[in-house]
Amino acid sequence: MDKSSPRFEREKETLQAMIRIYCRDLHHSDDALCGDCSELQRYALSRLDHCTFGTVKPKCSECPIHCYTPAMRDRIRIVMRHSGPKMIVKHPVLTLEHVMDGVLHRPAKPVRKAS
Repeated sequence: MDKSSPRFEREKETLQAMIRIYCRDLHHSDDALCGDCSELQRYALSRLDHCTFGTVKPKCSECPIHCYTPAMRDRIRIVMRHSGPKMIVKHPVLTLEHVMDGVLHRPAKPVRKAS
């Protein structure tokens, strides 16, 4: 993905906002992320930076390639499950844009050959 594209920056911003919400709510950290959440954020941003899909990147939840390790995938799912509903109130514009990105950048379904 073009690292200077508005969509790429929005993906990063959305990811960081979700991790901040999670950390603030569960780890009671107001100003900075705790160590565990900092580690998760660094990892997730690194994965995003190295996405092989470039400008046609689907939402991670709909991606055919799992670039997260299983442990990190579980951790980010927990964060997203907690923060997702809260994003609607705390970051409505980011939430709407994320949903629209999911609609506009949905991966193609495999074509079945007739037998």
